[in-house]
Amino acid sequence: MVRRLHLVSGLVLFAYLVVHLTNHALVLVSIEAADRWLRIIHPILISWPVTAALVAAILAHVGLALWALWSRRTLRFTGYEAVQYALGFALPLLLAPHILHTRVADSLYGANWGYFRNVLLVAWDPGNPWGAWQLAATVLCAWVHAVIGLRGWLRLKPWYPRAQPVLLAVAVLLPALSLGALVSGRDAIARRVVEADFVAKARLSAPTPADAAVLDAIAVNARLGLLAAIAIVLLTRQLRWWLHHRQGQVRISYPDGATVTVPQGFSVLEASWLRGIPHAAVCGGRGRCSTCRVRVRAAPGTLPPPGPEEARVLARIGAPADTRLACQLRPTGACAVDPLLDAAQPARALMRFATPRLLGAEREIVVAFADLRDFTRLSEQRLPFDVVHLLNGYFRAMGQAVEASGGRVDKFIGDGVMALFGTEGAPDLAAACRDGLEAARRMALAIEALNQGLGAEYGGKLRIGIGLHAGPAILGEMGHGRTMGLTAIGDTVNTASRLEAACKEYGCELVVSEAVLAGAGVDLGEPHALAVRGRAEPLAIRAVARASALPERRRA
Repeated sequence: MVRRLHLVSGLVLFAYLVVHLTNHALVLVSIEAADRWLRIIHPILISWPVTAALVAAILAHVGLALWALWSRRTLRFTGYEAVQYALGFALPLLLAPHILHTRVADSLYGANWGYFRNVLLVAWDPGNPWGAWQLAATVLCAWVHAVIGLRGWLRLKPWYPRAQPVLLAVAVLLPALSLGALVSGRDAIARRVVEADFVAKARLSAPTPADAAVLDAIAVNARLGLLAAIAIVLLTRQLRWWLHHRQGQVRISYPDGATVTVPQGFSVLEASWLRGIPHAAVCGGRGRCSTCRVRVRAAPGTLPPPGPEEARVLARIGAPADTRLACQLRPTGACAVDPLLDAAQPARALMRFATPRLLGAEREIVVAFADLRDFTRLSEQRLPFDVVHLLNGYFRAMGQAVEASGGRVDKFIGDGVMALFGTEGAPDLAAACRDGLEAARRMALAIEALNQGLGAEYGGKLRIGIGLHAGPAILGEMGHGRTMGLTAIGDTVNTASRLEAACKEYGCELVVSEAVLAGAGVDLGEPHALAVRGRAEPLAIRAVARASALPERRRA
């Protein structure tokens, strides 16, 4: 609830900021255009519902920022967090005099709300040479603070990578146009100064010196109040640290042998950050992204049950019982944790781990291996360009056959292909078996089509061998850097590879295990018993001379 209120209050203030900067940017068209637009939106901005919403949003946002600072168990900040906190607390200090001399002056003293007689004169007042710099600093602080907060919220959305270029353009252009308008306004003020008594007339609607002194005193008191609140938060943090140390310590062990001892009340993520142990947390430890999750072992009674927010995230990703969010878990006794995601991975890569199976899970799937026969002899008689051209055509045809059948290409190995079926969606081995057989049929048809187009050019025909097997396999995101990808390992994979090699022994295009045929509910091919390394009993298989003759499966 607290985080949601913080987000809503921030969005209200951001909407006001966008309207404000857009109005500033219209000065680039003309000051008259900016004033015309302001006359339209000003009645809306000063209406009591909008005013109440703005005041409530300001108080809530500042108050919740102080609460967030107090709630942290450590003052170790990431780069983004340090900038966000610094700008967030600097903004009220910068905005206090600006708000008082514009909006408050307009409401209490009837100051003329217009760019000539207010904003631009505040910026380019000859008696205040730093006015423009202060206004520019305020604009930049507000905008950067808002953009960092929005990015932290939006980058967890699945559509964010596609929208990022447009959002970046807006994030750069709007403040640039607004600041450019200040320069344009300076030139306009300089031109108008030559008119008789322009500045003196413009100041007639400004508060009197006595009223201005009252506004300045209020601004000083507001700044001192905020600084006092920050000081109180920091002091109470130290008091809390001392009390927690007296209550007891919690020992947290990590896989590399490192141990961290922290006071009770610390989360596992805070313990990691306190001692500088790398720990992934894309959302900054707010319990939204699940990238900080850990596998935890502890004595009964030392782990509090998940709260509503943590339980919702764990349920969404289908996490097992021994998996918790490090940012939400606050153990009361000794425990051992194993972070499940690599903190060195970039945020976008970490967010790909949407389900535990990407970290490693066992699942019943179908594995297919396909390999070209005698391709080495054929390639030795061709130029390298021809070989690459032929292989790319072959890989494209195999990939299309697999994907059209509901599978996914796992990898290309030389002139071989490994494909997986049943890795997506709810487990359905029967459907995966049917998809695997359909892919074998399409692969064989694709080879026949390639031979029709390439036979005359290459002086030979391509021949293929396919192995299909169903069974349990370990699925997970494996690899390094850009080679990371979902793959499968285990006996089922090895057996499928052995079945593909057996196509040579039986002189056929497809060797399929009885497990696949039973799952698909079909009966075809010649039965055999194949001895497979690592298996005590022979494997029941069927040899199919022409895979292209398999019955077609019509997908919905």
